[in-house]
Amino acid sequence: MVDLESGAVGVLASVEQPTGPRVGKYRVNLKDLEGVGVKAIERAVEGCDVVVIDEVGPMELASQRFKEAVRRALDSGKVVVGTVHLKAREGLIGEVKRRRDVKLITLTYEGHELLSRSVVEEAVKLAEESLRP
Repeated sequence: MVDLESGAVGVLASVEQPTGPRVGKYRVNLKDLEGVGVKAIERAVEGCDVVVIDEVGPMELASQRFKEAVRRALDSGKVVVGTVHLKAREGLIGEVKRRRDVKLITLTYEGHELLSRSVVEEAVKLAEESLRP
């Protein structure tokens, strides 16, 4: 994982990780997830117009601090661009999908370049609107 603002890098999970919650054959590195990922979300909520979270998935959901940071980002009034698993409906991912202030866009491999551009354009437009008096 990479903090886009600071450039800090961490390892989310590894088959060689000796401790941490297990997701499939991997163990989640909670130290890096919280030290890099959660801190990046918290800093973005405090000082950025747009918060990017890629992704909210099973490995990230192993951390209560991560889930709290995502909720704070969504409740902040900032534009949040994030990814969630398509089929997941429970827990935090279900909460995100049910929010009235969330616009869900299904990204397919075939249309990813065009759709990625439109997502960025939409985020910029929303950020500009939120900054107007």
